[in-house]
Amino acid sequence: MPARRVTATIALAALASLLAVNAARADGPAISTPGTPTVVTNEPHQLTLSWAPSAWVEPGTEQPINYEVQVPLGPSTYRFLGSTTDTTITLTDLAPGTTYRIGIAARALGGYSDTSPTTTVRTAAGRATVSYLNLDWSPTNNQIQHLLKVTNTGTGPLDLSTVRVRYHLRFEGANTSLVPNCDWAVLGCDRVRQAVQFFIPPGGPPGGMTTPAPPGYPLPGTPVPGWVELTFTDGTLAPGQSTGPIQLRHHRHSWSDIDERDDPSWLAATGQWTDNDRITLDVDGVREFGDTYS
Repeated sequence: MPARRVTATIALAALASLLAVNAARADGPAISTPGTPTVVTNEPHQLTLSWAPSAWVEPGTEQPINYEVQVPLGPSTYRFLGSTTDTTITLTDLAPGTTYRIGIAARALGGYSDTSPTTTVRTAAGRATVSYLNLDWSPTNNQIQHLLKVTNTGTGPLDLSTVRVRYHLRFEGANTSLVPNCDWAVLGCDRVRQAVQFFIPPGGPPGGMTTPAPPGYPLPGTPVPGWVELTFTDGTLAPGQSTGPIQLRHHRHSWSDIDERDDPSWLAATGQWTDNDRITLDVDGVREFGDTYS
């Protein structure tokens, strides 16, 4: 074959290859999808994951790949948990006793991957857990009613005076009026303390949180996040021991209806106790259970 024809054939082959590469880039990610994360170790306050590596779809154009550990929240939205250039990572900022749905995505200069299939894992329990039983089969009536109980899941005595439980809710319509009640408790309602707190929307007065709201704040119609905080005057739980049921009931001063369905800690009534990891529990200021963003 004449040299000119050989050169032309090589040039055409190179052009076809380039067009194929560009088509591949246009049709999909330049980096293959990482493997589904697997749990290597699961201990309180420490979760180690590993996964199969990604690769560049076009060999020869590689740049270093970085892996992002994510909790998918919706289309193109996720909660970022950490990143690494390795195919294993130890996460230390997750709450114990909490369920997370975790995926891995690969990122690099000039390329990305789809997010891997997710793994659902419940992190190992910390020093205590919160169990929840919804007593209210109508989430839009004028009261919030449920049972809570705290269980010592640690290896030593649990001083209840160091425990803080928060039931997270949203005050719809900017009505932050809420009266907390303890109707009955195995350990006695006199040993249970409750406080209602909420966050002033941006543009409100300084201070961040207040009860009750100052005049004019929050603005009418603004949804306001907050919580009912539970603390204890005294008491000690041995390992494996619980407080027993604490029956709580909350209502507005006006007894107007409350829509609980958008409250982060609310679960539909089932008639069964459940470890509700959308209720948070801290011991000595350290998160031991629950994450409203899991």
